[in-house]
Amino acid sequence: MTRLTIRPAGVADLAEVMSIMRDAFDPAFGEAWNAVQCEAMIGMPGATLWLALADNQPLGFALSRTIAEETELLLIGVNRRKQGQGVGRQLLATVTESAKKSRSSAVFLEVRACNTAIHFYELVGFVQVGSRSAYYRGQDGKFFDACTYRLDLV
Repeated sequence: MTRLTIRPAGVADLAEVMSIMRDAFDPAFGEAWNAVQCEAMIGMPGATLWLALADNQPLGFALSRTIAEETELLLIGVNRRKQGQGVGRQLLATVTESAKKSRSSAVFLEVRACNTAIHFYELVGFVQVGSRSAYYRGQDGKFFDACTYRLDLV
């Protein structure tokens, strides 16, 4: 892969974000957001959307929101063909650096309890601090628990 660039994104980039979302999130688990939800969040105070590109091709995105001294990673997705190549790690590092600049004391996220991404989050220092029963609702109506994770920045 050529050099990865991560830049702030906005509503104009929503088509690329939704394309990555469709590729990265299995609809069976009900974790993906739709375009209306994404657009609404992008317009909120404290929300930041990042887009990862290589050769002008969008490979991944991260959406976060900072309120007071806390940042929440709302969504992170990487094209399936590019997973495992450091795109997600660089997006997460960008979110974390942005959170530090905003004087956040921690980054939080929620992830499906059976999601293999948990290993990745734990490797970069996130610690489980809670859980939510039946948080996600899959395409077939089945519910999935979520785990809440925290990464301390100070």
